[in-house]
Amino acid sequence: MLRLIHIMLFNLLLVPVFCQEQPVVAADTVSGGSYLLKTATFDGQTYPYIELKEVTVYGKMPRQVRFDYRRHARMVYNIRKVYPYALIVRDELGRVNRVLEMMPAEKDRRNFLQQYEKDIFSEYEDDMRKLTFTQGKILLKLIDRETQNTSYDLIRQYRGKFSASFWQSIARIFGANLKANYDPMGEDYLIEQIIIEIEAGRL
Repeated sequence: MLRLIHIMLFNLLLVPVFCQEQPVVAADTVSGGSYLLKTATFDGQTYPYIELKEVTVYGKMPRQVRFDYRRHARMVYNIRKVYPYALIVRDELGRVNRVLEMMPAEKDRRNFLQQYEKDIFSEYEDDMRKLTFTQGKILLKLIDRETQNTSYDLIRQYRGKFSASFWQSIARIFGANLKANYDPMGEDYLIEQIIIEIEAGRL
């Protein structure tokens, strides 16, 4: 274990050092093969250079959050399922705003949004119907995370206050909340840590 720590510290010291172009062949004693390594020069000496993946250090878990491995595995599955849709919402929101900025006439903006809504429904309605209730609630939180707007605020902004209130009342019947804010330091702590792992390519 101590040897492993020494190796890690040695590699960390070499990270900021300029790398040479020529590779070094290193033997793999486990598989019996070999592989190429970059090299780095430090104080006139040439050493093997290995890039380490980023390591994320988490703070202390909030008291109200209890870690359960089965719950965590299920949450990872659900987040991986809906996170791409949250990214789509973020990207599409930016695209819609850019188009609307070029439409000064209110009638043109209204017609564009109506057609856009039809197109979105035809493309994603089947996928949305396949989501579970839990996945839907997580998606609402992730939309707030990615756009800095709750789903209620987005509906009110683009479809009007009446539509936002209508869909909020429907959501409340099923125990959901379109006004739910994303809280990465509180109740959404585990969701945030899972997303960090996904973005880093470790999940």
